[in-house]
Amino acid sequence: MKRTGSLVVICLVLAFVGCATVKVQAPKEPIKVDISMRLDVYQHVQKDIDAIEDIVTGAGDTSKPQSFMGFLTATAYAQELSPELENAALRRKARYSELTSLEGAGVVGETRDGLVAIRGSLDARAEQLVRDENQDRMIIYDEIAFKNGTSVEDVQKIYAERLQQSAPSGTPIETKNGTWETK
Repeated sequence: MKRTGSLVVICLVLAFVGCATVKVQAPKEPIKVDISMRLDVYQHVQKDIDAIEDIVTGAGDTSKPQSFMGFLTATAYAQELSPELENAALRRKARYSELTSLEGAGVVGETRDGLVAIRGSLDARAEQLVRDENQDRMIIYDEIAFKNGTSVEDVQKIYAERLQQSAPSGTPIETKNGTWETK
């Protein structure tokens, strides 16, 4: 019993000696944390562009065999498009062949901001087509920018690259420095 009592006393002494006092005090100056974060939305924007351009060009309507997973993911992704954006894409699809023939003739060009510009003389109907195309493209750019939390200008730059690459031969293309070249 004497041994147990001395063991308890030793443990208590060690417990008190081993405990340190910690003083918690707020600093006099506020703590400053500088965090810079850049969220790269390029991949998300690119998926939106691909889905929209599949609607416009009819690439999504192909009857070639597709994997089951590809079918499911394409369907799910297409359902994420807003009705306004989808309607703008469908209107672009309706004028796609006429616009590409004007581009191929060199009288309509693709700008560096993803819009079409008149580069030759056009009749009033073709000028209206260009205005309608630009209006629908801006609807699409606004929707994609909002959906992905980025600026319209960033979306336009990414989309312009895609449109310029897919434009037919003979299309005037505005370069990044503002000059025009023929594709």
